[in-house]
Amino acid sequence: MGKRNSTVLFNSLARIYGLFYEIQKKRFTQVIGIVKKELDIKKFNTILDVGCGTGALCSVMHDMGLNVTGIDPAEKMLNIARGKPENKGIRFTQANILERLPFEDKSFDASIASYVAHGMGKEERKLIYAEMIRVKL
Repeated sequence: MGKRNSTVLFNSLARIYGLFYEIQKKRFTQVIGIVKKELDIKKFNTILDVGCGTGALCSVMHDMGLNVTGIDPAEKMLNIARGKPENKGIRFTQANILERLPFEDKSFDASIASYVAHGMGKEERKLIYAEMIRVKL
């Protein structure tokens, strides 16, 4: 599926996807609790969430005290994220990870992506990972 078709699809699904926000937030909290022995997310200050969708993971990390930026190509997903009162301190930016992101090199302590690369081919994954590496310290 091309970049444009994917964005159209996720814009059309945004309202439905938004219905699962609280469930996603609960699950992300559980997962972070499980992996904290191996990876303490709290050691980071700034973090980029690539393909943030409606912002559930951004919200969990923000609740942990992190300075979070979420990007997604689907503006309707971002509008849902921005509309959540708990997300007021999170920066949401429309951007496509398959293109150069609007951030300087080494802008974030960490960059993460959840459920983003699974639907992409090898070359697209290379682009994603290269861009995520470029923007992290």
